[in-house]
Amino acid sequence: MAELNTGRRLQPRVDLTAMVDLAFLLITFFMLTTNINKQQALDVAMPDLTDSTDFAPLADDRTVTLLLGEDGRVDWYWGMLDKPLAGPYTSSIDKGGIREVLLQKKDEVPTVTEDGKGLIVVIRPSTRAAYSSLVDILDEMKICGIDQYMIGEISPTEESILAL
Repeated sequence: MAELNTGRRLQPRVDLTAMVDLAFLLITFFMLTTNINKQQALDVAMPDLTDSTDFAPLADDRTVTLLLGEDGRVDWYWGMLDKPLAGPYTSSIDKGGIREVLLQKKDEVPTVTEDGKGLIVVIRPSTRAAYSSLVDILDEMKICGIDQYMIGEISPTEESILAL
C-alpha cells in the first residue's frame, strides 16, 4: 500500500524579527531627537515687586553698572553714579569689548575689597536698547563666570550719559 502523508502539518509562522528591529530603531530615533532639542534658556530670577522689603545698598568697590544703549553700545562705570570710582566709559557688546572689562574687574575686585567678595554687575537697559543686547549681556555674564548680577531700571541721569 502506498504511504500517505498523514503526519502533522506545520503551522504557518510570522517572522517578527524585522518588526522588533524596526521598533528598536524607532525608539532610538525618538530618544536621540528629544535629547538634541534641549531647551536653551537662561534662568533669571527677578525680585517680587509686591514685596516692600528694603534692600541693603550695594558696595561701591564691588559694583560695575552697565548701561545698554542702541546699536550694541555699552557705557559702564565702577561704583555709584554720584561718585564713580572709574568711568563712565564706552564699550561695545562684542567679544573684545565689554567681556575684557568684565574679566578684568572680576579679577581686580576681590583684591581691592576688604572681605575678598566678588563682582556685582548691575545691568540697566535703556528704552532704545535692543532686546538682543540684553540677551548678549546675560550671555557674557555666564561666559565670564559672574554669579551676582541684576537687571534694573535706568535713571534719567544714566540716560543722559548714553546720550553723549
